[in-house]
Amino acid sequence: MPLLALPEFTTALPPRGALMGIDPGEKRIGIAISDVSRLIASSLETITRAKFATDAAAILKLFDARQCAGFVVGLPLNMDGSSGPAAQSARAFARNLLAQRDAPLLLWDERLSTAAVTRTLIEGDASRKRRGEVVDKMAAAYMLQGALDAMQERAAR
Repeated sequence: MPLLALPEFTTALPPRGALMGIDPGEKRIGIAISDVSRLIASSLETITRAKFATDAAAILKLFDARQCAGFVVGLPLNMDGSSGPAAQSARAFARNLLAQRDAPLLLWDERLSTAAVTRTLIEGDASRKRRGEVVDKMAAAYMLQGALDAMQERAAR
C-alpha cells in the first residue's frame, strides 16, 4: 500500500479500529494509540532506536496486540512547509514500515508537536528527567490526535 493522503487514508480504513501514531525521532520512537472509534489518542510507549528491523518488530508487535487498522506517522516538516533531512528520514521510515506490513499509512504534519508537549510538561513542573521519559510518546499522541480531529472534521462535512 502506498503512502496515502488523508482522503485516501480514511477510505482505505475499516469503519472501526484503532490507529497507531508513530513519532520517529533520531534516538527514540514515540508510540501512541487511538481508541477503536478513533476519537481519542493516548500515549503508549517509547522505543529506543536500534536497527530498523528491531524497531519494526517492536512496533508491529504493539500494532498486532492492539489490533490496529492503520498507521499515522509524524512528518517533521520545516516551518515553511518544506522537507528537510528529518522529513526525508520519516518518509523512508514509513516506506520501510510499509514493506513490513501492508496497512493504510498516513504521513501527518507534526511541526511543533514536541515543542508543544515539552512546554506543557514544563508548565506542569515536570522534571527534566521526567520530560525525557515521556515527551516522545506524548508527542506521538499529540500528533495522532491532530490527525484524528482532521478525520472527524472531514467526516462531518
